[in-house]
Amino acid sequence: MSLTLSGGDRVVVTGAAGFIGSAVVRALLARDVEVVALLEPGAPTSNLVDLDVQRREVDITKERQLDGVFEGARFCFHLAAKFGFWPKDSSTFYDVNVNGSRNVVRAATEAGVERTVFTSTVATLGLWETKSGRPSNEDDVADLSHLYGNYKQTKYVAEHEVLRLAAQGAPVVLVLPTMPHGPFDHRPTPSGKVVLDYLNGRMPGYVDTAMNVAHVDDLANGHLLALEEGRQGQSYICGGENITMAQLLAILSRVTGLPSAERRFPSVFPLIAGHLSSFIEGDLLGREPRVPLEAAQMASTTMTFDDAKARREIGYTSRPATEALYESARWFVEHGYVDAERAKLISWHRPSSEEEA
Repeated sequence: MSLTLSGGDRVVVTGAAGFIGSAVVRALLARDVEVVALLEPGAPTSNLVDLDVQRREVDITKERQLDGVFEGARFCFHLAAKFGFWPKDSSTFYDVNVNGSRNVVRAATEAGVERTVFTSTVATLGLWETKSGRPSNEDDVADLSHLYGNYKQTKYVAEHEVLRLAAQGAPVVLVLPTMPHGPFDHRPTPSGKVVLDYLNGRMPGYVDTAMNVAHVDDLANGHLLALEEGRQGQSYICGGENITMAQLLAILSRVTGLPSAERRFPSVFPLIAGHLSSFIEGDLLGREPRVPLEAAQMASTTMTFDDAKARREIGYTSRPATEALYESARWFVEHGYVDAERAKLISWHRPSSEEEA
């Protein structure tokens, strides 16, 4: 069943100040809808500056705090999630990602919301064939032993809870974004941190792996397409371009004029660094490791994806990885994330819309 966003529609967005969440908000505002931005109490709101939205601080883990939130709302985008590699209290991941998601979908459904788009992650999919060159799709079942860390594990459980609610009649469509890049990455995200480390000269080498690079605004548009064209209870990967780490670094070198990291480390290298860093800094010193083990495990894993289903069923499109990486790098430099002396060495080359990896 197709739906249509119309001017004046009231739309609730959880996680509205996040990287992808704020991109969804901007895409909705471009359609002249009324956005209610649900925010974690005390969370940074830099991404919502100058955006005409209604802000409400809500703890989604507390069901009663959602009372009245969806009154008059036609649609909901649920993007709020707990993410991190080294939690002091892992139970917060379950509270936010599982219980919070269940609370939001239930509250939206009970209030008569016509459709909720739930943002999951490609991290819940199986990667059985990626090393042999076949990207994963929505039908690849995860190997539980590959769900490294609290984030992946709880998002996997959350996805199944949401699908359970969908089977009971909750009007839900799922979006599984790949690795986002682009402007407004304030945190920055793990994918953005790769770009930032390169810009600051903190990347002595790389591991021979691959990933799917997507522009954050394309992912946002994919959310809107899933709302309007997605099928009930279906999951849609929204991505961009599958490239190797060597290609990613070559792109960054091409658009910035900075030298590319040429030293290739064996895949065991980040795992050794992750184990050592997690033990010494995490276990012994009680502080967040510079190289968390979960991040090291992800860095040594080939994570390529096939979003043909989204392109076929909901009309999803994406721009080349070069554009996404260029806009990411440019935003970091222009917003003071890059050392001033390093920034002086940059000679920008804006890619054409046809330029690929």
